[in-house]
Amino acid sequence: MDLVSIVCRFLAKLVRPARIAALGFIAILAVFGTVQAQAQAQSAQTDLAGKIVQAMDALFAGPNAGARAAHAKGVLVEGNFTPTEAAALLSRADHFHAATVPVVVRFSNFAGVPTIPDGDPNASPRGMSIKFLLPDGGDTDIVAHAYNGFPAATPEDLLGFLQAVAAPDPAVIQQFLATHPAAKTFAETPKPAPVSYATETFYGVSSFRFTNSAGISHYGRYRLEPMAGPAYLDKAATAAKPPGYLADDMAERLRKQPVQFRLMVQLAASGDAINDGSIAWPATRRAVHVGTLTLRTLPANGEATQRSLLFTPLNLVAGIAPSADPLLVVRNRAYRISYARRYGASAEAKEIIRTGRTQ
Repeated sequence: MDLVSIVCRFLAKLVRPARIAALGFIAILAVFGTVQAQAQAQSAQTDLAGKIVQAMDALFAGPNAGARAAHAKGVLVEGNFTPTEAAALLSRADHFHAATVPVVVRFSNFAGVPTIPDGDPNASPRGMSIKFLLPDGGDTDIVAHAYNGFPAATPEDLLGFLQAVAAPDPAVIQQFLATHPAAKTFAETPKPAPVSYATETFYGVSSFRFTNSAGISHYGRYRLEPMAGPAYLDKAATAAKPPGYLADDMAERLRKQPVQFRLMVQLAASGDAINDGSIAWPATRRAVHVGTLTLRTLPANGEATQRSLLFTPLNLVAGIAPSADPLLVVRNRAYRISYARRYGASAEAKEIIRTGRTQ
């Protein structure tokens, strides 16, 4: 006889008041069990996030004081976002309905090395993180990089990939790539240095659910297209560039005119991998132009400001919700752990490191 049958027989023998009390007690136990399971899952996610940050440290000889575990070198730009009419039809998100909102954008090299030359192969894929400053005083983020996909579908595989890359024996990474096709594709896909951050295409990778005011939802992925057009350097031209050419180029461009990107949302079709960022959707999928980013200035205190900013993929607003991609939560916590570490041993930082999240 199973446990459910035993409990049902026991309850049947009780008088009504006792039966109600027993049912209440069982409900409390069920809730407690659910909460306990959720706490254990959150603890496991935070543990994985911490190991991913540690793997980044091993890969890039970190931690480097005051720097991110990855994408340590970057440049900060300020401007505004202007949504299209199509944005309001796709989502009820505040910044999709405002006339325009200010943005802070950070372009970066991948490595966790603050002094890495911009032309170094380890600087790819480049990153683009956007913080939309909302009318109510809040903000929401997009975190993107210059590769249409991700080297792993799960946090465990991402950790394994990073550990394999950092291993002193090159046979380790070769063995990993032989059994992990997404990582192999990522490793073997050419990632040339861009002429400029303004000529690079960036991809949001993870899927989100966009819901409009009528309650209609679509899953989609962000893509940022440079309005100057994509342009890249060959190996000889890359080698001839100075170590900080990308930041220098951005400053020079902004002295002449704004830098612009189209913000697109590629919509999923039936059968597309919603919860697996390692699988790119076909280029034939419909993409909606939801707005234009117009970047105008480099802030005077950009170096200090970018160290203090936290960009995370789950800093969302109503109308945009996460998919069930398992990497979203762990990436989010890894960013927060890295952020807290930059601010030392304060009580708040310790709590972020312990839980992987802020209040």
